[in-house]
Amino acid sequence: MRQWIFLTVSGIFEVAWIVSLKCTHGFSRVGPTVLYAVTGLGAAFFLSLSLKTIPMSTAYAVWMGLSVVGVLFIDALFFQEPWNAVRVGCALLILAGTCGLKLASA
Repeated sequence: MRQWIFLTVSGIFEVAWIVSLKCTHGFSRVGPTVLYAVTGLGAAFFLSLSLKTIPMSTAYAVWMGLSVVGVLFIDALFFQEPWNAVRVGCALLILAGTCGLKLASA
């Protein structure tokens, strides 16, 4: 169970990594650039911990699913990206697929 927590934490770091990349404005802002480096390392570190017991293909798919859905929500909440039925449906399909992979690896 602990490896799944590591994978979830890694996904959260991944979302922060992508958001901080947007905020760097081409690496011209120091604070977001430092945050980008720290969150990128955090994402890789916790992903590597999860890979000790979770199959690599499953971990990567779940990690990317968490990242994509997380970034979609951040985009909608903070960067005013529009939400519509198609986007919500696709996000739900990603979540369903990642949950299916977790169940298949159990």
